[in-house]
Amino acid sequence: MISLKRLSLFHLVILLGAGCWGHAFGQTPPLAIKPIRPSQKAVVMQTVGVTDITITYSRPGVQGRTIFADAPATMAARAKGEGTLDNQNERQKGEPITPYGHVWRAGANEATMFQVTDDVLINGQPLKAGTYSLETIPGKDEWTVIFNSDPGQWGAFSYDEKKDALRVKTKPQTVSDSQEWLVYSFDPITEHSATVNLRWEKVRVPFTVEVKDVKAAWRAHADALIAANPTNEELPRQVANTYLNDKNYAEALKFVDQSIKVKETFRNLSAKANILWAAGKKDEALTIADQAIAKGKADKVSTDAFEKRVADMKAGKM
Repeated sequence: MISLKRLSLFHLVILLGAGCWGHAFGQTPPLAIKPIRPSQKAVVMQTVGVTDITITYSRPGVQGRTIFADAPATMAARAKGEGTLDNQNERQKGEPITPYGHVWRAGANEATMFQVTDDVLINGQPLKAGTYSLETIPGKDEWTVIFNSDPGQWGAFSYDEKKDALRVKTKPQTVSDSQEWLVYSFDPITEHSATVNLRWEKVRVPFTVEVKDVKAAWRAHADALIAANPTNEELPRQVANTYLNDKNYAEALKFVDQSIKVKETFRNLSAKANILWAAGKKDEALTIADQAIAKGKADKVSTDAFEKRVADMKAGKM
């Protein structure tokens, strides 16, 4: 006969096991069928230098509705201060979709998400690399663009101003053609910046994302990748070639020597010969070139093209 004490212990073990089992299953998202949404999801991405800027959003339509306007008094009474009025379940017929002076999710469904892989400047103001929810406060003559550190919101219903990472001001522009479905685009683009444009109805709202130092951002990425892969000789060789193209021969030599130190190959020896030649150190270049060819032949690597180049060097054709 099983004692009450032993029975209780047995049940306890079963309950704990069931709890752990349920917890384990709780880590797996439940199966779900993707819904058909009136405002469909979109993603737009632009790279500036090596910095990726990604905006993920849903696209509401105008559909004959009033989009940007002052909130009627009865509508404004539903929210304090800048509080959102972006609730379709409360919106009355004829009320604007995006009333002036109130926080808007800058899209539909989940909060619009803004991701940037490096520190940037937004309209000249610093924003750290990261993922943010993107909200706006529309106005007739001025908009506020908000980057909030809570990217997991639904709409702007749980928006908390205390979590704002940055707010910037921008001027809306009225355009002649009406944009039916909200869209984000990047235009114009320069080597170090991209202008984000929010377009909906007859309004265009721009703000600029700038990478203050493109080369510094590239170097930071390169250094991090090399540090994470210390036995990979190709990574520093690639950096060396980039500096060669930039005619920064000192840095090019530094990185090609780092590559050779990891592992001597035909590729990095020939790269060093090319760097030395470009830097005007021709005798050193030819010495390393011969070493590169010998290494290539020993490793059964095709050296024909490089041998022809070296022959032209020695013949004074380069």
